[in-house]
Formats: sequence, C-alpha cells, structure tokens
Amino acid sequence: MDNDSSSPPAGQGAMTKTPSASAPPSKHRRRWLVAAVCALLVLAAGLAYRMLSPSSTVSYVTAPVTTGSVTRTVTATGGVNPVLTIIVGSYVSGVIRELHCDFNTRVRKGQVCAKIDPRPYQAAVDTARAELANARAQLIKDEAARTYANVTYTRDTSLVKLGYISKDALDAARSALDGASAQITLDRAAIAARAASLHTAEINLGYTDITSPVDGTVVSRNVTIGQTVAASFQTPTLFLIATDLTRMQVDANVSESDISSIREGNKASFSVESFPDRTFAATVVQVRQAPQTVQNIVTYDVVLGIDNSALLLKPGMTATVRIITDARTHVLRVPDQALRFVPGNLAPPAPAEEGGAGKPQRVWKLVNGHPVSTQVMLGLDDDSFTEVLGGDLKPGDAVIVGEQRSPPRAAAGSPPRFSP
Repeated sequence: MDNDSSSPPAGQGAMTKTPSASAPPSKHRRRWLVAAVCALLVLAAGLAYRMLSPSSTVSYVTAPVTTGSVTRTVTATGGVNPVLTIIVGSYVSGVIRELHCDFNTRVRKGQVCAKIDPRPYQAAVDTARAELANARAQLIKDEAARTYANVTYTRDTSLVKLGYISKDALDAARSALDGASAQITLDRAAIAARAASLHTAEINLGYTDITSPVDGTVVSRNVTIGQTVAASFQTPTLFLIATDLTRMQVDANVSESDISSIREGNKASFSVESFPDRTFAATVVQVRQAPQTVQNIVTYDVVLGIDNSALLLKPGMTATVRIITDARTHVLRVPDQALRFVPGNLAPPAPAEEGGAGKPQRVWKLVNGHPVSTQVMLGLDDDSFTEVLGGDLKPGDAVIVGEQRSPPRAAAGSPPRFSP
C-alpha cells in the first residue's frame, strides 16, 4: 500500500507533463515579435537616411545677351537657268544635210547652225517661177487680144453710122472688147497668185537653213546629220541657245505660307552642290502670280537675278535659296531658348508664356547663382535670336537657356546603398 500510495496515479502523471509541452509556442511568438521590431527599425533608418541625405543640385546653362544682327529668311529650293533661252526649231520637214553647231558653240545672230536638204524646196521654187512666167505671158497675149477687140469695136462703130453693118454686129464687137478687158484683169490676178506661190516656195527654201535668231551659246543639240525632221504637226526642237550665260537666274519654288513676305528687290543668297563652301548673292527680280500645284502642295515661282561673270554656275544646277524678308543690324538680342525657359524649382510645370513682336515676355537671368526674372519687349525673331526692344537687359548679361539636375550624392561616412 505504501508503495502504491507513494507513486502518483497514472492520470496525474500525465497531467504533470502538459505545461512542458506548451513552452515551444511562446518561443515562436517572441521570435516573430523580434523580427517585426527589427523590420520597423530598418524601415525607420531608411526613411531617416533619405530625409537626412543631401538634395540633388541644379546647375543652369546660360548664354550671353549680345549685340548683332537678326535676319528673318525664307528657305526654298530651285534651279539655275539662263535668263533667256531660245528654242530653235524647223518650219519645214526634211533630212539634215549639214550641221555647223554643237554644244557650247558661240553663235551670232543669223549664223547657220544646220541645213535641211534643199532640193525638194528648190524644185518647188522653180515650178512656181515657171508658173509665174506662164501667167505673165498669158497677160501679154490677152492684152493683144483686147487691143484687137478695141480696134474692131471702133471700126464697127463708124460702119454702123454709115449703115454698112447692123447694130447687132456692133454689139458683138462691144462684147468681145469687154471680155478681153475682163481676161486681162483675170490674168493680173493669176500673176499675183503665182508670185505669192513663188514667194512661199522661196521662204520654204530659206527655212532649210536653220539659223540662230540671237547671239548666244548653244546649250543643247537634239539632231544629227542624216536625221529626218518632221514638222507636220509640231515644230521639232533642234537647238537650245542661251543668250547670255553671264546673267543667270534661279527659279525658286516658295510655298504659299511664305510667299506673302517676299517682295521684289529682297536680297537673297544661295548655294549649289558643286560649290558647297561658297555662297552666291542674288536679288528677287520677280514674284510670279501663277501657282504651281504638285500633290496638293501650292508653290509660287520666285525669280532671283544672278551675276555669273565668272561662269561658275551651269544651267540646271540645284540651288538652296535663302531670301531675306526682314533684317535688323546692331541690335540687342537674346537666344530663342531663353524665351522658352522656366526654372523647374521656381514655377509650376506649365507652358511657357507666349510672346511675340511688341509684346512683353519674361526672361530669366542668372544673378549670383540664382535665377531672376525680368520682363523684356521683343522685336524681330529669326528662329535663332530675337530682337530686344526694351527691358532690364544689357550686353553681357547671362540669360538662362536650360538647367541640369545632378543626382544626390551620399554623405561622407554613410554606408553605400545598393539597388535591389
């Protein structure tokens, strides 16, 4: 009994082991609590580091206010052409028998450049001349007949008075005289017609000589010896003759949006691909009213006069033209970038103020490292510089045209940060 009473019951022994089995869950809760506290500490440290780290630095890009020229221009493209180009064709058809002119040949007015075979036209002249001679001979014959009819009528008039012939015979003589007179009139008209035919044949014969109508230079030749020229429906072009290659012109195609600002007498300049490092001077001599529409794009032909005394420019060269529509010299000017700049840390991100000629606009100057705004009155703008008509600006002032923000740098002694 004592042994049985001294040993705990089986159920009680099982109850004494329950507290030791519940100890592990409390350890897990403590571990999770410690981990949460550490995470909060790391997050707080990161936020503190961000708040205490130096902010990004801003540097400004400036440009000086200068004194110079402001020039507004219109840009276009065109071709270099002679001022006057003569098309030499053929009025008659035939075979080219002789050729006396070639490319770059200097010709004089009336000089023969080519000759069409004249034999058919010479035959036509001979025929017309023979017909004219025949008509003139017929006139002589009919004049003699009229003379005889006149003598007969005069004689019959006397015989009628003496009663030797009837009055009917006198009327017949009168009719013969009138017919002879009419025949002479007809012969004279025939002579005139034959003379006109002869003249036409001689003109056609003269057209077999293809001559230059002006003094100039042959810039194009489109025929060769032995070629047949057909002038039945359209006059063929045999030569192109430029009157004076020392005076050239540029036919520039200007868009309809820019044509309103161009006037005769405007100064211009242009360049060609053959001389990329050289600029040629020109003057607007004509603004043609005829529009040219290509793929719904309307352009107008602006003619520029050129002095080509050095004969550097050739017909057909492509020219890039700058036409000066307005200009100011020795004026105060600012870069256009300065008119569009607004400091990001001083103004909300809104569109820049719209200005224009004669309107005030804000410009930012850099004074002691800080941007300071000032109002200016604007004038002419050439897309690079704008004329300043008034305001608190003077030559040499530094106006801000842009800003650059550098990324923040870590403080000295702080641990480096790594991006995940």
